[in-house]
Amino acid sequence: MSAAPSSKDRPGPDSAWAPFAARVFRALWIAQLVSNIGSWMQTVGAQWLLIGHGAALVTLVQTASGLPVVLLALPSGVLADRYDRRTVLLAAQFAMLAVSTGLAVLAFVGALTPVLLLGLTFLLGCGTALMGPAWQAIQPELVERRRLAQAAALGAVNMNLARALGPALGGAVVAAAGAGWVFAFNAASYLGIAAVLLLWRRPSAQAPAVQGEKLLTALHAGRRYVWSAPGVRRVLLRTVLFIPGGAALWSLLPLVASRRLGLGSGGYGLLLGAVGVGAVGGAFVQPAVRRALGANGILAAGALVFAGVLAVLATVRIPWLAVVVLLPAGLAWIGVLSTLNAALQTRLPGWVRARALAVYLLVFQGGQSLTAPLWGALAGTLGLTVCLLAGSGVLLVGAVSVRRWPLHGTDAIDPTPSDHWPVPPLVFEPGPADGPVLVSVAYRVAPGSRAAFTDCMDHVARSRRRTGALTWGLYQDGNDADRFIENYLVASWSEHLAQHHSRLTATDRRYEERARRLLVEGTAPEVTHAFDAAAGPVLPETEKSADVASRALGPVD
Repeated sequence: MSAAPSSKDRPGPDSAWAPFAARVFRALWIAQLVSNIGSWMQTVGAQWLLIGHGAALVTLVQTASGLPVVLLALPSGVLADRYDRRTVLLAAQFAMLAVSTGLAVLAFVGALTPVLLLGLTFLLGCGTALMGPAWQAIQPELVERRRLAQAAALGAVNMNLARALGPALGGAVVAAAGAGWVFAFNAASYLGIAAVLLLWRRPSAQAPAVQGEKLLTALHAGRRYVWSAPGVRRVLLRTVLFIPGGAALWSLLPLVASRRLGLGSGGYGLLLGAVGVGAVGGAFVQPAVRRALGANGILAAGALVFAGVLAVLATVRIPWLAVVVLLPAGLAWIGVLSTLNAALQTRLPGWVRARALAVYLLVFQGGQSLTAPLWGALAGTLGLTVCLLAGSGVLLVGAVSVRRWPLHGTDAIDPTPSDHWPVPPLVFEPGPADGPVLVSVAYRVAPGSRAAFTDCMDHVARSRRRTGALTWGLYQDGNDADRFIENYLVASWSEHLAQHHSRLTATDRRYEERARRLLVEGTAPEVTHAFDAAAGPVLPETEKSADVASRALGPVD
């Protein structure tokens, strides 16, 4: 099964449905919809089984399913970068199939206690954590880069369409036949994604990005990249400022349905379905809204709409009015999440994509998981109305902060790999573990261009740190004012080779070229590579012989 879109009858570039032209994306989207419906049916069944055990246990369902992301997102990102992502996804699907089957069996025989239910929900969350970074990271392999925003929106549509159908179906099935059948459907739903993945053959060029790299080294490389990428950090900040307030809706909606509106499981499913319907409708207007408001306008407007929805839910006691109010919540949710996801996807190079996305999932899911029990505890002590209004206030703060901390633009970002550094001319061949390596680059800057050169090198510094530098510095020669020396330290020779051949991007190359245009005409940077003299690489045989001879002569007075 090929991932390439057909050239015939493609939707236009601004069409919300343009990514469906890619067959694998389309097939996976349909299979994921079935699986997401099963997951929402399972969530409704689990929450409704615990509704009589107190607000804290109900909100712990969300914690049990989301907490594994906090614990496992980063290692899962390394696995998705280190191994074939298709294989990682298949392993996650079959693991979740086994856990869901066990959950269904226990429910059918009447042996499903609250502790077992939360424990098995936690294991399903582990499967989701394993799957998340790999699933996000394959999106640029399925659709063109210019359509990643539409693909992210369709992913949100998928989740929200499932939210529109799954809870209603789950509530009806629980009421008619019991929770065991929703768990059984969820188990069967994993087979569709597994079938599509088994038929998909990834392009041979999509090799693991960190093959042979140790787990901790790969984790540090991912952390270093995120810390040295201001645009990525800003996406994470915007996520932090939206998710805690947004999580109040998902955490407290079961209590709104049962305590405030007097609804049963079917009515709760209807409320969730209203959010899903609003999200699906929002997909139709996403391209137009994006053109009108821009990314930052969508973030501010989405937070304001969500805040208004929570404020109304704090006072409304009429079920049909609550359904109407929840429709714009779905539109706001899909707008904010698709904007954040697309802003991140368009920035990331392939070598670190899964690890950086894992950090995003950690912030996103972790924010929901950690705030869910807090909202539940507050609802038990301060009351439901106070909690809903508090969530609204948090979102208002987030909306106002968009002006102070907006998303950075992505027009100048090109994550295409660029293998533009020449092979280092060394007199010996270092081993992969040899290091640390001190790389020095000497530049002769044109007179009058020194200030502009140092400004350009700020971008180069971030590039070096993103791709492996542990330390970086730029120095001006005290004997020659036009001579600047760049020094940076890399942990090992293999890390530096990764910089050369797989980590640099077209954006990194552009930053380097800007700085080099300010050099004296006809000159080129002079690069040297130095190793730790005490624990460095093995010296050439001739040098070893000379060293032995010098020691044989004894110390020199």
